[in-house]
Amino acid sequence: MASWNSWYRDTRRKISTQLKWQTLCFFFCVYGMEVVDCHARHLIPEEMQEGSFVGNIAKDLGIDISRLVSGKARVVTKGGRQYVELIRDKGTLVVKERLDREELCKQTTPCSFSFDLIIENPIELHRVIVEVQDINDNAPAFPKSSVSLEISENTISGTRFPLDSAVDLDVGINGIQRYELSPNDNFKLEINSQVDGSKQVELILQRELDREERDELQLLVTASDGGSPKKSGTVQIHVTVLDINDNAPVCKQSEYKVDVFETSPVGTILTTVNAVDADDGINGQIIYSIAQASKEARDLFAINQETGDLKTLRTLDYENERSYVINIKVKDKGGLANTCKVVIDVVDENDNFPTIQLMSFSNTIAENSPLGSTVAVIDVEDADSGKNGVVQCKINDNLPFKIESTFSDYYALITDDLLDRENIAEYNITILVIDQGIPALHSNKTLTVKISDVNDNPPVFMAEKYKTFITENNSPGVAVLTVKASDADWGPNSRVSYFLDDSNVMGNSVSLFVSINSDSGQVHAVRSFDYEQMKSFTFNVTARDGGSPPLSSEVVVTIMVQDQNDNAPQVLYPVQTGGSLVTEIVPRSADVGYLVTKVVAVDVDSGQNAWLSYKLQKATDRALFEVGSQNGEIRTVRQVTDKDAVKQKLTVVVEDNGQPSRSAVVNINVAVADSFPEVLSEFTDFTHGKEYNDNLTFYLVLALATVSFLFITCVVVIISVKIYKWKQSRIFYQSNLPVIPYYPPGYTDTGVTGTLTHINNYDICMTTNSRKSDCKYSTLGAQSVLVFDQSFTETLERAMTEKELLEDPGSPDTQKPPNNDWRMPPNQRPGPSGQHRFHTLQQRWTPYEKSRAGPRPEEAGAGAVGGTGPWPNPPHRSRTAPGSDGCSECK
Repeated sequence: MASWNSWYRDTRRKISTQLKWQTLCFFFCVYGMEVVDCHARHLIPEEMQEGSFVGNIAKDLGIDISRLVSGKARVVTKGGRQYVELIRDKGTLVVKERLDREELCKQTTPCSFSFDLIIENPIELHRVIVEVQDINDNAPAFPKSSVSLEISENTISGTRFPLDSAVDLDVGINGIQRYELSPNDNFKLEINSQVDGSKQVELILQRELDREERDELQLLVTASDGGSPKKSGTVQIHVTVLDINDNAPVCKQSEYKVDVFETSPVGTILTTVNAVDADDGINGQIIYSIAQASKEARDLFAINQETGDLKTLRTLDYENERSYVINIKVKDKGGLANTCKVVIDVVDENDNFPTIQLMSFSNTIAENSPLGSTVAVIDVEDADSGKNGVVQCKINDNLPFKIESTFSDYYALITDDLLDRENIAEYNITILVIDQGIPALHSNKTLTVKISDVNDNPPVFMAEKYKTFITENNSPGVAVLTVKASDADWGPNSRVSYFLDDSNVMGNSVSLFVSINSDSGQVHAVRSFDYEQMKSFTFNVTARDGGSPPLSSEVVVTIMVQDQNDNAPQVLYPVQTGGSLVTEIVPRSADVGYLVTKVVAVDVDSGQNAWLSYKLQKATDRALFEVGSQNGEIRTVRQVTDKDAVKQKLTVVVEDNGQPSRSAVVNINVAVADSFPEVLSEFTDFTHGKEYNDNLTFYLVLALATVSFLFITCVVVIISVKIYKWKQSRIFYQSNLPVIPYYPPGYTDTGVTGTLTHINNYDICMTTNSRKSDCKYSTLGAQSVLVFDQSFTETLERAMTEKELLEDPGSPDTQKPPNNDWRMPPNQRPGPSGQHRFHTLQQRWTPYEKSRAGPRPEEAGAGAVGGTGPWPNPPHRSRTAPGSDGCSECK
């Protein structure tokens, strides 16, 4: 009976869930949400390993994998465990945790669970049902491994003895299919099906017992399922044969019905089972026990063996199990027994708080979302029944949102007013769920919804228009002013950049006058302004945000150029050009206050910088004239007399009122005379002095410049000549051109004179220092060779140096004819009979650049080889060494 009730409740819940989901599909279709398919079914066996393939949900529902990824598809399971998970990038469902059909559905068949697949943007909901197939993973099991029966020997044949049925958690073919009794002549088994689908196992006595023949029997009952491979469970039955007991106990009611509140305390007596036995004595004493019940019932209830009081062992839960069926066994001590049934209905009480589960939630919504945009889909459930399970859902007031009941337990949170992020950027929405129980229970959940920015606000300048002043003659690049605009948007939409509008100022682009920093809005002057040319100019500045598309606004900027006293007054009259001055004539009969002339001047500046004042700086006779400080009129102060000079020179200063002030000077000649000839005779003298002084100054400056130029030119020429001569001397000193060699006394050149190499060189040797040779000879060497004559003796004394000879004024400038001591012996004279060469030492000489200092040959001694290079003091005269074989042939 209990199993039947459980199956009935689960089936009812399943049907209710399916109806609820069909209603949900209808709701989403009505509200415009995309629901491609309301059902997808998959069939899998229980006990699959984690990660095992369940099905291709993308293919089953016809959804692209890209849509699953972009829509952040996810699996949502109501209140229970999540047995499967979605591999989003593959579109497949896999097992997430172990699936036990017996734990999930108990005896309900078929066994299935469902979950929702939610895809966002836009929201899609799909119901997926997974049916779990049973496998034979449980063997039948009896509540007790052994049972004892006491049967009187006079028990008639056909008496039934109920046994506890075996339990197999599997269902269908994998459940218990048959019971078997070990071979026995006295008993047989009979299986009876109950209304709730359960089976009652009874042991039937088919032949009377004889205690004198056998006082105990051992029986074995086996329960087998129909799975593959088959599994079975056994129970040992120990039968004790008693003396005669002819009346079995009888319950007063065959069925007891009890209603109990789920909040009843532990130990509450539910009912008392009463049974009577007609026998007396020990055969009339009754023992009460639970014969058959589910495991949950055995854990929750217990019966007093003597009184038959049925009480609770634990707290009941209506939401877990609403009804229990228990078979109570009444047995006397004589071994006879009977059964009765107790049906316990659990009465619901409001002991469960409503639950709130988000089926879908977008924590960010654009501020330009239309009315009725869905923010969240909420599943609200209350496990209680009746009014205790009826809930009401609402949110806090004064929010641009509302919550609507869509169907059954589903609610939608939607926008009820236009959103403005600039006003409120974030909402904390508290969802309150209250049931209708007494007392009412409630739950709440707070959702934080952020309003994403949309570029719906243009930049706004701090001022409607800007006006600033800048003093003329400013430095280019100076900061003029800063325009500032703010944008109520957020992020890139609020990032403001500033630009100059393309407009013209005085026919030129505004960018030639000012520039603007695009980030800070600071306006800089590109050029120096001149008040006299441009007193003000106007241009537009655009502020543009970083949105897409960008929004912008404009503001008018006016720059006023302030005058600076940068212009001196200009005298318009009297005109002074070319050094000539206008002469005013004052008659000697002029009275006091006579108007001589008027100085007219203007200043191109403005304001106080253009206010002019006049004063007399110098005058020939300061007591005769005065100047009006405001109007520049020159008038006589007193009566003109005959004593006043004809020529009067006035110097008037015109000064402005600027800071610092600027001025101009004007000279005026006044002639005090009654006739024009008198004035004419004096007229030229007024300007002559100035012209003469000007010419003299010019000539003096010109003469000074000319003399300075000539002096500098001479100095440069002299220095250039000196440098040129010095360079020429260095060139000759370091030249590589052939130089006529100098030979020390007693040496003659037997080699080649020159820088070129000759195989045959012909020289005519007249004297050792002669540049032209009279004797032609040939040499085999490529370098000059000096031969030292051993018989050579100096004709001059050692004490007299060559320097003294050069400095001696009495020394002859020309060479004297040789005396007889210098005559060559016959054998040394050139000719056919002369020897070609003496056997003497030869000295090699290197060029000057490679010279190496060494002793003079005459100081080194005979046969010594000295260093190469020229001697420091060349001789004054050339000497012919006797015995020189410089000529191999004389002509």
